[in-house]
Amino acid sequence: MLGIRKFGIALAIIGGLASTMATGEPAQAETLKIGAAPSLRAALQEIVPMFEKEYGATLQVVYGPSPILRRQIEQGAQIDLFLPAAVEEVEQLQNKKLTLNGGHRIYAQTSLVLVMSANSRVMPVSFHEALPSGTTRIALGDPNLSTLGKITARALTNLDPTYKNRPKLLYAQHAEDIVNLIHTGKADLGIIYRADAINNANVRIIDEAPAGMHIPVQLGQAVVWTCREASLNVAEEFFDFILSPRIQKLLLKYGFDSVSLNNIS
Repeated sequence: MLGIRKFGIALAIIGGLASTMATGEPAQAETLKIGAAPSLRAALQEIVPMFEKEYGATLQVVYGPSPILRRQIEQGAQIDLFLPAAVEEVEQLQNKKLTLNGGHRIYAQTSLVLVMSANSRVMPVSFHEALPSGTTRIALGDPNLSTLGKITARALTNLDPTYKNRPKLLYAQHAEDIVNLIHTGKADLGIIYRADAINNANVRIIDEAPAGMHIPVQLGQAVVWTCREASLNVAEEFFDFILSPRIQKLLLKYGFDSVSLNNIS
């Protein structure tokens, strides 16, 4: 891997020199490409323009399920900075020595919530009431396809190890699909991240994860091995930017809990 990295740096230097010689001006940094979970879409739509204005950079965000983005990075996809839905995805890359700048940092947290349609007139129910029901259709993240699904499965198993045996469980790839199932009447309830629920007008939160089920969802970020040399400085600046006090405060608006700098690994 080290040899590949050195070869990539050499190509970047050669490319930069060629650009300088051709134009007579210093080469400009490339667009920073961020791979991010859909749960971050609303927050990043405000954060990205702020960063671009203040740092004079251009950012491109590609959204997708975190496990898919991670596998693409492992295979060499052109992504500079990784912002998955849970820190575990970053840790898998770190264990394979595919992260730069000292590994990862946790920059936010969220939690699981039970939601229903914002227009529903049915009386809200709790987690404890919903799971045993044989008639309630509950939409969940698919643990084989998404980080949301893996965390939901772990949490529900803590609450009721037999939950998979109940009827009318509907599986979806990510939170947007779960909300769509509820909005179109194909599901009565769903379990998603609080950040996704707060930023979607089609659903409302009816219960927070109860004791015994609560699993804090920690979000980590990392500059990854596929980061291009021309984008490395910008990636590190954004890495620090999202940890700044004002961005931590802004994340609260989008359903995330900020993290103390003392708790950042």
